[in-house]
Amino acid sequence: MNTSPTPPRSEVEPADERLPLGKLLLYGFQHVLVMAAAPITAAFLIGNTLELPDTMTVSLMSAIFLACGLAGILQSVGILGFGARLPFIQVPGGAPLAIFLTIAQATDLQTATGAVILTGAFYFLALPFFTRVLKFFPPIVVGTMLLLVAINLIRIFGGLITGQPDSPGFASMGSIALALVTIGSTVLFARCCTGMWQRISVMLGLLAGATVAFATGAMSFSGVLDGPLVAVPEPFPFGMPKFDVIASLPLLIFCVVSMTEATGQTLATAEIVERGGDHKAIVPRNIRADALGSLIGGCFGTSLIITSGENIGIIRATGVRSRYVTITAGAMLIFLALCAPLGRLAHAIPTAVVAGTAVIVFAIIGVMGINILRRVDFNRNGNMFTLAAALAMGILPIVVPDFYSAFPKHLQIVLGNGLAMGTLTAVLVNILFHHLGAPRRERQGNDTPSPLEASKGD
Repeated sequence: MNTSPTPPRSEVEPADERLPLGKLLLYGFQHVLVMAAAPITAAFLIGNTLELPDTMTVSLMSAIFLACGLAGILQSVGILGFGARLPFIQVPGGAPLAIFLTIAQATDLQTATGAVILTGAFYFLALPFFTRVLKFFPPIVVGTMLLLVAINLIRIFGGLITGQPDSPGFASMGSIALALVTIGSTVLFARCCTGMWQRISVMLGLLAGATVAFATGAMSFSGVLDGPLVAVPEPFPFGMPKFDVIASLPLLIFCVVSMTEATGQTLATAEIVERGGDHKAIVPRNIRADALGSLIGGCFGTSLIITSGENIGIIRATGVRSRYVTITAGAMLIFLALCAPLGRLAHAIPTAVVAGTAVIVFAIIGVMGINILRRVDFNRNGNMFTLAAALAMGILPIVVPDFYSAFPKHLQIVLGNGLAMGTLTAVLVNILFHHLGAPRRERQGNDTPSPLEASKGD
């Protein structure tokens, strides 16, 4: 009988599994489908809100795809302390995009670009102190912020569907019908599909809306094949950035919230893919990659490029846990960025279709905020007034855009930003009720579960 010891078998963690090329391409394309709506809607939102030329909007779309691809590869590969080495894909976040536009409208695009770059640098400065300020961002603050994000962005995209009030086609039945068809199709796909197809119901809804637009003559492919085949996005498309700390304040405030979200997503994803070791040690690597990705995004004229919550959903839906899949997806995004006809094809989709997709996506963000807020005990006086004050200060400048028009310009940048003002109010009022002179039991019992626990439960 052979009594020689059996050598230990080398176990490969699911996140490090190398899949065959065919599966890598298939699963990578699936990731691209899930997240592609975010860069497309981001470019449309910036282009339409700021009335940029079509050529610049197409170029900006390519730049966003490039920034997302590079940041996703960095996050998945992990180099020199940057990147969690988990199956992550990066997107332009909805909340920072709204803040970026507010800064651009209040000042100019160079200042908005500078704000993104300052925020990317601030990540590195804030990271060592991050855990100390987490207690000031309990679920009531995070939930309020998400709700205000939804309200603000739905208002913006609703305006894109109707057009300007003084335009000839304002609130035309055709545009509104296309938006409603897109929203309805998305809901139907989410109801009727299962598995992977259900996860990409947003993208399927966008494609359904585009199909209806083409069938009714509202969408044309003319010009898609015109022009160069290769497009290299131009750095600093709006000129050299201007750095204004006061104007950048709303994004700097959001930076802490972003790190909180990144922490929850990192811990949840590491658990799902059964990553060994201390999961908390991975968090700084994730945040550093978010910071570098945001710096890249700022240099190409867009807002923060951050870790997407879609990562958790698609991993759970498909069971595909290899980070090489997201590396492949990142390479595909870079290809999309450099292939000019694909950018022009995406730009050919009517604004009403893209805006309809965005409305349902950002409404879902509002639902996520409500889901977090429902865990808060509003029988406690402090929680009730925290939410009430935050909604009052946050919604006022959203529904009444000229509310602070008589104030100095620099104050308007902060006061007139409903998202930043609502979040800042929630933080300050929460501190007033639960930290300044509050009994120890009041501080310990404030708004459980924590944001991290809430993220794990998503």
